[in-house]
Amino acid sequence: MASADTAVAGQSHGRRHNRWVQLMIGIVCMGLVANFQYAWTLFVMPMDAKHHWGQAAIQTAFTIFIVTETWLVPVEGWLVDKFGPRPVVMGGAICAAIGWIIDAHATTLMHLYIAAVVAGIGAGCVYGTCVGTALKWFPDKRGLAAGLTAAGFGAGAAVTVIPISNMIQSSGYESAFMFFGSLQGAIIFVLALLLVRPKPPANVVPAKRLVATKIDYTTAQMVRAPIFWVLYLMFVAVAAGGVIATAQFGPIAKEYGFANMPVTLLGATLPLLAMTLSIDNLCNGFTRPLCGFISDKIGRENTMFIIFLGEGVALLGLMQFGQSPYMFMLFAALTFLCWGEIFSIFPATCADTFGSKYAAANAGTLYTAKGTAAMLVPLASVLASFGSWNAVFIATAITSIAAGICAKFVLAPMRRRWIENTITQAAPQQPVGMPFQADWMDAPSKSSTR
Repeated sequence: MASADTAVAGQSHGRRHNRWVQLMIGIVCMGLVANFQYAWTLFVMPMDAKHHWGQAAIQTAFTIFIVTETWLVPVEGWLVDKFGPRPVVMGGAICAAIGWIIDAHATTLMHLYIAAVVAGIGAGCVYGTCVGTALKWFPDKRGLAAGLTAAGFGAGAAVTVIPISNMIQSSGYESAFMFFGSLQGAIIFVLALLLVRPKPPANVVPAKRLVATKIDYTTAQMVRAPIFWVLYLMFVAVAAGGVIATAQFGPIAKEYGFANMPVTLLGATLPLLAMTLSIDNLCNGFTRPLCGFISDKIGRENTMFIIFLGEGVALLGLMQFGQSPYMFMLFAALTFLCWGEIFSIFPATCADTFGSKYAAANAGTLYTAKGTAAMLVPLASVLASFGSWNAVFIATAITSIAAGICAKFVLAPMRRRWIENTITQAAPQQPVGMPFQADWMDAPSKSSTR
């Protein structure tokens, strides 16, 4: 009996340490925390109608959430690299739930902003942990693994955005904040108990198309490399369009006069805004593993070039044809289809370039570019108030197209030279995993390399 119990326990332990099981747990956690960003636009107008704070002031809370979520991810990634994923995700679940509970009881803008900070910490803990550990579990399929994980965050809200919208209409936004904040936080906490430290399989290497660095760089060394800042500026340029769209689709649809217009699609009839958000979240999720997989096959920069140009075209189409309800739905979906992949391609590119050992902290540092882009959300509202949304669409389209060109003609040759240099410098006597000392770096201390 004892041996049978031991065998069962061993099988359970083995299943938990299976990298695909761990990936699935991460995907579900990401889906549960997605509403903290992607359902926010549903709460803006009800809160403004009750408190008359003004949409720009309410959207400042969204910016605070994104900035907190992203800019603390390097710290959370460091905690994951040091203590493992379980305690970080557990803490994130608690903070995420508390954030929406505070939102439910907020009577001043300051309450709203405090809730944004707390929820941002929680979402960042979950997001940074799940993406960082996926990169470690799958050194051979980084684009696909990061894409599937990020897809949970992109598409997860599609499952619950309609129930949230219905609860806001029937019971008020306060009830929606309370119920979904508590439920999502509780489920994430339970799933966090199943997470284990990444143990990637031995003798697994990236595809020949994706030559990766032979050296693991610490975050301090990474941020001193010019190639990192090229990646960072590209991330900001492309993220800006999608982050602005995420926050502003509700106000834009209201200004165009069709936010509550009934729309029937595949037998379902919903208000246009709710239908648009559901489709957008599906596109946002679908593109992440798809483009991650494609980038594993044809290269990161080639995929960036194609898809970033596509986002620019989609934003211009939204400007030109978006005042038609169905064209608004179409080009909004295309915008998200050509935007969500940044959350799979950039983390994979970061790990390819700077190594796996510190992948959680390094990818988290690059992810702060999303917070930088989010700071443009209030600026977009101000710009639209003085003119129209056309100026916003044109500006974001231009930056996205510029990022695509930069990927092909600036980043690609820089990264090729960088990786060739690491291969050359990784002498046989230098163990893989010891940070490489490039000519432009000061000599790191021994403590910084371990």
